[in-house]
Amino acid sequence: MTSRSSRATGGATVVLFTRDLRLADHPALAAACRSGPVVPLFVLDPAIVRRAAPNRTRFLLESLADLRDGLRRRGGELVVRRGATVAEAMAVARAVGAAEVVVSADVSAFAQRREADLAAACAAAGMGFRAFPGVTVVPPGDLLPTGGGGHFRVFTPYWRRWSAAPWRPPCAAPRRVVVPDGVDAGRIPTLRELVRELERELVRRPVSPDVVPGGERAGRDRLNAYLREGPQSVWETSRLSAYLRFGCVSPLEAAVRAGDRGHDEFVRQLCWRDFFHQVTADVPSVRTADYRPQRARAWRTDPGALQAWAEGRTGVPLVDAGMRQLRHEGWMPGRARMVAASYLTKALGIDWRAGAAHFDAWLVDGDVACNYGNWQWVAGTGNDTRPNRVLNPVVQARRFDPGGRYVAAWT
Repeated sequence: MTSRSSRATGGATVVLFTRDLRLADHPALAAACRSGPVVPLFVLDPAIVRRAAPNRTRFLLESLADLRDGLRRRGGELVVRRGATVAEAMAVARAVGAAEVVVSADVSAFAQRREADLAAACAAAGMGFRAFPGVTVVPPGDLLPTGGGGHFRVFTPYWRRWSAAPWRPPCAAPRRVVVPDGVDAGRIPTLRELVRELERELVRRPVSPDVVPGGERAGRDRLNAYLREGPQSVWETSRLSAYLRFGCVSPLEAAVRAGDRGHDEFVRQLCWRDFFHQVTADVPSVRTADYRPQRARAWRTDPGALQAWAEGRTGVPLVDAGMRQLRHEGWMPGRARMVAASYLTKALGIDWRAGAAHFDAWLVDGDVACNYGNWQWVAGTGNDTRPNRVLNPVVQARRFDPGGRYVAAWT
């Protein structure tokens, strides 16, 4: 994808970080550094932080600290502001006399509105604006179905096209980052400070006790370890999802390196991630509305069953194991997610939106495209070509956990 842009000349470039908290293979940052002085900026927007899971907020703050450290080691700085993203970004841009603002393009409804508002604000201020790739391997919109329709609705044709498509070459992290003099860096708050200020209740939704550490360095260490050791089982996967969700690891770099090592299934999972991003880019309502409304079901309302499912008290060992792991780690392997989602929607008949919201409240890797896309796929309202598919938890346990080790670990 070529960057979407309107350019101006002279002055510094504001690089607005969002879901791309890294230095390696960051096209927007690399382009800005080639042009001259840059102002790396992250805005803690209450509209996002207020609804984010505490697990994600903690991971985010750790990732910001790591990003700031990485920039400082290159002579730069991470500028942190708090408030409405577009307003704060434009205030910083005006203060430094910026020529343009650059971002990594994203796909959620919120991200698309933010990008459009930022582009309009830059145009009104006489500044340039560019949106770069970087959140996915292949940018949404680069691959279109032969018959039209805006996006691929089924995974297999997308996988064939994605596998054959040329990928942009990953770009190196900048060796030096030059920031204009006199810019106030701002402070990264603690999780408790944010919770207190936004009146969030930690008691009702605490941070899980065993969440992976945030940041690019931790993500690269985990990627390197996975590439050396490979997958141990369907229950012990790469555990890179949180780092991909926050952009601490480049999905493109991960796909290239994994492909070179023969980790074909991991590359396929990255394609699934891209698939749901291109769906969400074209249909941002996927978070709240049935993707295929003709498959809409009459869902049951059963608060007791929903709560038992959420707390891992259904009496179905594989389902309960996954739900307990979710609360303890803010994460669960993909197989466990699918089994738990299938049980809620197909066995209990409860609306996928209720299950997706519970996942979103706990997952450190909670991502609009992947979380809600996968929930709709399992529920039969989304992209699955077999909407009546059921992942029987007994059969799944017999096939993937025959010795009961996963269930035992979370009993």
